[in-house]
Amino acid sequence: MWRSCGAGARAVVAHGLGRVPPTAPCSVSPQDLAVPNAGWSVAMREQFQHLLRRAADGSWRRIPSYRRGLDYLPEVVQMVVGPVTGPGPRHFLRNLDAEGAGFEYAIFLHSSGHRTQCLCQLGPYLEGHHGFAHGGAIATLIDTTVGTCALAVAKTSVMTAKLNISYLAPMPVGAVVVADSRMERHEGRKIFLSCRVRDTKGDTLYAEATALFIQVEDTKPPPAARP
Repeated sequence: MWRSCGAGARAVVAHGLGRVPPTAPCSVSPQDLAVPNAGWSVAMREQFQHLLRRAADGSWRRIPSYRRGLDYLPEVVQMVVGPVTGPGPRHFLRNLDAEGAGFEYAIFLHSSGHRTQCLCQLGPYLEGHHGFAHGGAIATLIDTTVGTCALAVAKTSVMTAKLNISYLAPMPVGAVVVADSRMERHEGRKIFLSCRVRDTKGDTLYAEATALFIQVEDTKPPPAARP
């Protein structure tokens, strides 16, 4: 998956899907969704507060999350897709309006820039086998967590090259989990990472993964030659 500060819009361009048809202009400021809402369970809220307290010493920081990929870095989006008059594409994990129905999450970045933790509650719209989260939803959670870590390491756009996942235990719908990712090594444009997904107490290991991300070279056209 493409990772950049303008991830949603740049992915649209990268895959040749064109522009989202404009609708009514969006004049409101983007809303940070990586904060408690009515869909968060008690366990989700408690663990979120625990992670905020841990971050108070500056060793970790919470990363804001918005509904539109366009809101992460508007100036980049303008350069890549041109003027945007409507709401535009949505960030994949924020594609549901109903609170608690899909992915409810908050990502924390370590001060080293080489580790991320994603606190996530998987809602009922992510069900696969009855009562359990779909494997693709778990893969999305892992890809987002390692991708955010890779982006922090690269400090430029990155893309998933490989993602290998071992599913070790079924994850119940509504479970609150922590995906813990870290960079293993950085070789040129290649960033190698690992990730483990556990319950908040660390007793159950639901999945573990390894990933390879590639730093994307600048593809902006060169400036026009002067006559």
